[in-house]
Amino acid sequence: MRRLVLYLWLFTCGAAGAQASAPSEGDVYAARVSRVFDGDTLWVKPVSGGRYRKLRLDGIDAPEICQAGGELARDALASRVLNQVVQVRVRSHDDYGRGLARISHGDEDVGGWLVSRGLAWSYRWGRSPGPYARQEEASRKAGLGVVADAASELPRDFRRRHGPCHLP
Repeated sequence: MRRLVLYLWLFTCGAAGAQASAPSEGDVYAARVSRVFDGDTLWVKPVSGGRYRKLRLDGIDAPEICQAGGELARDALASRVLNQVVQVRVRSHDDYGRGLARISHGDEDVGGWLVSRGLAWSYRWGRSPGPYARQEEASRKAGLGVVADAASELPRDFRRRHGPCHLP
């Protein structure tokens, strides 16, 4: 039933055609956050009009929704930006067509805000510790959130072992 409701919501929002109106790389625009899916994925509607857009926060990796800390990360992100107007800066698109974007709320970088509270990791690639390595280290030293828990598993490792989360 929950999955049906999600599909109906996506269809109603025009998500089926979202790719046609996907922002180009380098776009910067104001948008209202209409839905927070998990700790690093959200839907926005540009203030200037147009279709809803699905975005992934660039530079972070939040726990999967079915992973320990996943719901906490989602709820924290929602409490910070849901129904708020944010500034969106799209860098590129991921393999799923989502815009990879830096999101600012006021003068605050939302990805950095999540990592500094231990609710997400700085996204690593190659040998790079990612753009929020300092915030991650500080939250680890302060004993905050999933990044400080030695038993926590990076989301990419969790996905490799368990596959994607499925909605009930």
